[in-house]
Amino acid sequence: MATYTPKAADITRAWHVVDADGLVLGRLATEVARVLRGKHKPIFAPHMDCGDHVIVVNASKIAISGDTKATSTFHFSHSGFPGGISQESLSDAIERHPDRVVRRAVRGMLPKTRLGRAQIGKLKVYAGAEHPHHAQKPQPLDIPGARRS
Repeated sequence: MATYTPKAADITRAWHVVDADGLVLGRLATEVARVLRGKHKPIFAPHMDCGDHVIVVNASKIAISGDTKATSTFHFSHSGFPGGISQESLSDAIERHPDRVVRRAVRGMLPKTRLGRAQIGKLKVYAGAEHPHHAQKPQPLDIPGARRS
């Protein structure tokens, strides 16, 4: 049996919007990464970008599971100079740049290749409830297993 490879004309990209209010960060990131890769489609091919566009709104209202995870988890960055490492707790990062926290969580679940860089380009994250992509008519993407209980 031959391996199916979708052609560029076969790929249709839809737009989805996710309200992150009260969603757990990791569970949100896995579902968003699945849609960005296109694994929800029957024409999925792991070597092609078959995924859809995803808009995440209310990123500042995401939930973190665990009691101490927000204070004991750190994001590190390095300037490239000796001694240029800096760290920031997850709770501080959510306060300052909630869109970067969501983007980083989703990016960690995508391939670390040029394919993954193309797929992360289809992710739009906004801290508030408004987004400028109304012309694309995004459909709501429900993630029932990601609600904080």
